[in-house]
Amino acid sequence: MSSLRDRMMAKTADVRATKDIKLDAQQEKSKTPLTAPGMAGALAQAQQRISELEKAGLPTDVRVADIVPNPWQPRQVFSESKLTQLAESIRESGLVQPIVVRRKEAGYQLVAGERRWRAHKMIEKEIIKVFVVDLSDEEMALLALVENVAREDLSDYEISRSIRRTEKEFPNRKRVAEALGMARSELYRFLSFADLPEFVIRDLDVQPRLLGAHAAQSLVATLRDRNERALEIAKEAWAKLVSGDLDQTKLVAAIKSAIEADGKTDTKVSDRKIEKIFAGGNQAGSITRDSVGLTVKIRAGMLTEEKEKQVRDLIAQLFSAAT
Repeated sequence: MSSLRDRMMAKTADVRATKDIKLDAQQEKSKTPLTAPGMAGALAQAQQRISELEKAGLPTDVRVADIVPNPWQPRQVFSESKLTQLAESIRESGLVQPIVVRRKEAGYQLVAGERRWRAHKMIEKEIIKVFVVDLSDEEMALLALVENVAREDLSDYEISRSIRRTEKEFPNRKRVAEALGMARSELYRFLSFADLPEFVIRDLDVQPRLLGAHAAQSLVATLRDRNERALEIAKEAWAKLVSGDLDQTKLVAAIKSAIEADGKTDTKVSDRKIEKIFAGGNQAGSITRDSVGLTVKIRAGMLTEEKEKQVRDLIAQLFSAAT
């Protein structure tokens, strides 16, 4: 994780601050990025666009309730203590630096400044000062990822989720890797989180630092095509990791050792077929068919109570019709 963050910071070290970017007439007319490829170029281009719009006018007041979060924001966990400190500072001294938003069909969408926006909500302020800018989805996604990873200590899982949301803005994963300044092998390592068992994902959503990208990729490879008994063993080992009784670097070795000693997990599921379910570009679950049976998994929070009832009713009808 540290090596990736260090490289990102190195790539953006020479990127000038917004206020220092000077645009000449040729740059203002060009719609293509004039900076180098990779994250430094993506960040510089986004900063340049923001600079153009900041020069066009002063910050404006917007209702806090009219702003929605950036859907590409990689950070899932915000420090309550730091938010409280920021909120108290804003209450006493006001907002020093306006947040950045872009217009949406109804209201505004955050580009940068989610902590300041959350702090306003915390102290129930109704109005916040903003710069309104015009950014594409690709610029939004890359800016959120680069700024957060370069300036904050994101977990590998949070980076993975952000890459997953970002990749739909690109024609292929080769282009994603180029834009993020990483080798494709490293990109696939982060993307391997999506293939982890549901019980692992569920815990990572709450504690994203439980598992790094290397360990995640190894775990996925270890459990690939394994039968249900192997998954039960993995679940037991994972519970030890969550409780702090097992280090993530020893997780895969512990699972392999338990599988070899078990004697009931030698048979791999060779006819397993997995079909992923997507909702709005994000993986919502999967349908797995193997020698054991048909398994439908839907991630927690993807269904409302009403939709969950509809699914249960449909299953009941199917089995009722079969009898």
